[in-house]
Amino acid sequence: MIVKLSHKNPRYPDLTPQQNYVVIGIEADDLRILNDQGRPYLYPARLFEVVDPKEPKDWVTEYGEANERYAYPQPWNDTGFFEDFFDEKKKAVATFWQVINQRLAMATGVTQPSHKKPLTKTRFTTQVRAAQQVAAWAK
Repeated sequence: MIVKLSHKNPRYPDLTPQQNYVVIGIEADDLRILNDQGRPYLYPARLFEVVDPKEPKDWVTEYGEANERYAYPQPWNDTGFFEDFFDEKKKAVATFWQVINQRLAMATGVTQPSHKKPLTKTRFTTQVRAAQQVAAWAK
């Protein structure tokens, strides 16, 4: 799913107006995206316009007691995964970036040689921006 920030919002200085963002998960109906600093934060869905509603087929979707939606790739679907990620627990951080690297490779059609180290969030953000620019130019 791809969304675009509708308007500049002073509460969210880490997002750029009219910038496309790839939704990497949904939690209690909020959208988890990589912000401009490459951090996977949750944002209210009302901030965004949907550019492309297509969601990954491998997302595991569940609904809470108030019918709120939760959807993530299987490796991130464990309760507390993102708490562990933000607490910088090695396994969660490694799992997060492994899934992101796989998504980026699928989106760009490029595979990463096995002898290279995984992408860092800074290198990933740079590559995503480049891929978004290429996609925009291709339209």
